[in-house]
Amino acid sequence: MTSLAKLLTQKQQLLARLEEDPGPNERAELERILEKVDTALNSLEPAPSDIAEDHDSRSRPGC
Repeated sequence: MTSLAKLLTQKQQLLARLEEDPGPNERAELERILEKVDTALNSLEPAPSDIAEDHDSRSRPGC
């Protein structure tokens, strides 16, 4: 399983746990972990502008 898949799975599990209405301390901990997961996901996923530039360079002849 890739890092991206692991992070997405962890995020899904955290969101599911938050929907179960945990106590305030557990909610704070889950939100803290979720923030770390989101930060890691953002560092792995290319920005939309990067995707457009990459696609543009492949679609131009001679590149």
